[in-house]
Amino acid sequence: MPYIVPKDRKVFDPLIDQLAEKIVAEAKGYAYDGAFAGLLNYTCTRLALKIVRLQFGKMRYWILAIVTGTFKNVADEFYRRVGVPYEDKQIEKSGDVDLYKEYKEEIDKI
Repeated sequence: MPYIVPKDRKVFDPLIDQLAEKIVAEAKGYAYDGAFAGLLNYTCTRLALKIVRLQFGKMRYWILAIVTGTFKNVADEFYRRVGVPYEDKQIEKSGDVDLYKEYKEEIDKI
């Protein structure tokens, strides 16, 4: 869950902002808009690996489970907070897939 106390945000936000600016600046050097994705993936991966190394020294199964669970939670929360509202706006704009209505009606009858 990304909802940390304000005192911790004050520590990390300036560092995160600086890293984000560096990623965007580097991505602009490539010829396509999606270039940031690889840079974001790399930085998140390396950050997780570095934290594990500094905190625990070596990898253990339970650490794998926690880190992968954390990344899954990040993805799920990002999609819930940004993806779902975006998708809803696109449905309003372009219309829904017709079969969703049929499935919803079936589910509502359960």
